Amino acid sequence: MKQLPYLNYRIKGGMALSEYILQTINLTKTYQKKTVLDQVNITVKKGSIYGFIGLNGAGKSTLIRVVSGLTTPTSGKIELFGQHSEVELNMQRKRMGTLIENPGIYPNMTAHENLEIVRIQRGIPGKRCIEDTLKKVALQGTGKKKVKDFSLGMKQRLGIAVALLNDPELLILDEPINGLDPMGVIEIRELLKRMNQEYGVTIIISSHILSEVHQLATHYGIIHQGELIEQITAKQLDEKCKAHLFIQVDDASKAVTVIENTLKTLDYEIMSNHSIKLYSHLDQSQIVLEALMKQGVKIEQFTPQRDTLESYFTSVIQRGAISHE
Repeated sequence: MKQLPYLNYRIKGGMALSEYILQTINLTKTYQKKTVLDQVNITVKKGSIYGFIGLNGAGKSTLIRVVSGLTTPTSGKIELFGQHSEVELNMQRKRMGTLIENPGIYPNMTAHENLEIVRIQRGIPGKRCIEDTLKKVALQGTGKKKVKDFSLGMKQRLGIAVALLNDPELLILDEPINGLDPMGVIEIRELLKRMNQEYGVTIIISSHILSEVHQLATHYGIIHQGELIEQITAKQLDEKCKAHLFIQVDDASKAVTVIENTLKTLDYEIMSNHSIKLYSHLDQSQIVLEALMKQGVKIEQFTPQRDTLESYFTSVIQRGAISHE
């Protein structure tokens, strides 16, 4: 059984307030004896943009559906805004907005008419929320234009408007840029940044399009085959993806001895395939090369590199796969 994560709390007015908007604790979901989520522990801090990334079928959508209350977990616990009982979870979900798969909008109605239907269904008092929300997603000028005549980006923004209508503190989006053209992707990206920075909305964005998530997220969770492989902040990721000399050798331990004793540095990382990432001496590659060759290290590859989120994601997934062998 996996160890429960440490829960951080602040005390205010005699009440314990979690610093996290969302936590899952050993969350497991099984369908017909197939485990889709395997003891998943995620922590989403207030004010963050949490990029939930993984291959198609990794378990991203299932976790979102469980957190949103659309399906029940087989075991484990969800804590939302510091609450975890089933009654409290249902109450706290009113503070959430979700967009899962395609937005449920009526093509022969206007944006305003679509939001009016949602407002009535949810029992949201007053109509001011409609214009306020349309303004947030930059659809206030669409007037009588039918949704069927909207671009894909506009339709997706309207779907996000539906999720924002109740002024949520937590916004959960499942693959919100799937199928969009480059302009539509930019529109959604800028909208989400604005919602986070100007309105303080915490956002969980599930996606397999890593390059886009990299431009948004402050925190990441990497899931593979139902297991959360790693959680990492954007700052930590940038540190791991910094420039380095990639050195493929026949004997990594021998090369490390040269790096430590001759080059006098510990700023390196040994990879799983007899390769080394050297983060120092970037402008002294010739000195590094000569030092290794002088000590008889056989060099198979020697190139300056900078990792991307894609390459880091791939390495994490590979490590996760190896650990299950």
